[in-house]
Amino acid sequence: MLIGARLRQLREQKQMSQGDIEERTGLLRCYISRVENGHTVPCLETLERFALVLDVPLYQLFISGEEAPSTPNLTPRQTLEEMMADNGDKGQDAQFLVKLRNLLTRLAGPDRDALLSLAKRLATR
Repeated sequence: MLIGARLRQLREQKQMSQGDIEERTGLLRCYISRVENGHTVPCLETLERFALVLDVPLYQLFISGEEAPSTPNLTPRQTLEEMMADNGDKGQDAQFLVKLRNLLTRLAGPDRDALLSLAKRLATR
């Protein structure tokens, strides 16, 4: 389904006119018409404005169903504590990060900012 057709479908489901969308988004009615008829492709910022006015999550502008699409290829994330249980390099790195996190929480704000500034400078080299 094209994005314009989906926007029109959602607008009509909410019983809104193009004029209502114009008032709430600040987009011109002729632009809204051009998008709905497939003559113009809106940028992401404009799509966010449409989603906000239509009171739907952004992903619903791209799918025709009501449920979020499944993401079967994502691997589960591990916490630092789970990584620490690993005996390899990954576990040692996680232990270092936990120690660093604990030390950074004890630093005062200006000291932490100075340390992070130094780290940024070193990372850019």
